[in-house]
Formats: sequence, C-alpha cells, structure tokens
Amino acid sequence: MIDPLSALAIVKTGITAGKQLHSMSKEIAGFFDSVDDAKKAHMAKKNRLFASANEEAMATWTQMQNARQAEEELREFITNRFGFSSYQELLKLRREIARERREAERQAQVERQERQEVVITIMLFLVILIGITSGFVFFLKSKGIL
Repeated sequence: MIDPLSALAIVKTGITAGKQLHSMSKEIAGFFDSVDDAKKAHMAKKNRLFASANEEAMATWTQMQNARQAEEELREFITNRFGFSSYQELLKLRREIARERREAERQAQVERQERQEVVITIMLFLVILIGITSGFVFFLKSKGIL
C-alpha cells in the first residue's frame, strides 16, 4: 500500500504536468484507496479489545493524520486549479465507486454463502446416501443374501 502523501504527490505531479482529472482516475483512485486504508487501519487498531503497544497505536494515528492532511491538500489543490465544482464532482465519483465496491463485496459474500450451502447440501446428501447403502448392505448380510 502506498502512503497517502506519496499518492498525493503522484496526483499533483500529473495535474501539474497538464493531465486532466478524468485521465488520472487510476492515480486518484489509488490516492483515495490509500486514505481509506490508513483510516481503516487506525480504526481497527483503535477498536481492538486488547490494545497493542503504544508505538503501533501511534503509528496508525500518524498514518490517519497524514491521510487527513493529504485529503485537505488535494481539496485545496483541485479547488485552486479547477474550481470547487470539480472537487465536488470528484467526491461524488468517489462515493459512487465506494458504493459500487460495497455492493460488489456484498454480492461476493452472498455468492460465497450460496456456494457453502450447496457444498453442505451435497455433503449431507452423500452422508445420507452412504448411511442408507450401509444399512441396506447390513440388512442383506443379516439375511444371508450377501
């Protein structure tokens, strides 16, 4: 994972070099991914039942603060360069992408659950089939047919 400040530098360099926002979608998505990852990492460490060493907590807090600073710098940079409406469009796009990713994750979870249910059903069917077959063979042996 690239840190938010490095991702911000990549985005700023591209925009300064004359690239349009829409042509930098991969770099901007990488920036927002790094910001989200830093925030998630901090919240995961913060919400653990048994907190680890203070250094680890401080490291995630620092990453989260860097992410916030980088977001603010990107907002200022894009607002100064393209106007506030461009930044609002960027945030709207970010929300749409996040919603699509959440929906894809939810759909993947549903599909995993369905596959698990199919596997469990097949296994149960096989256990029942083996039980019936074993019972039938035992019955035939007890009657002296086998």
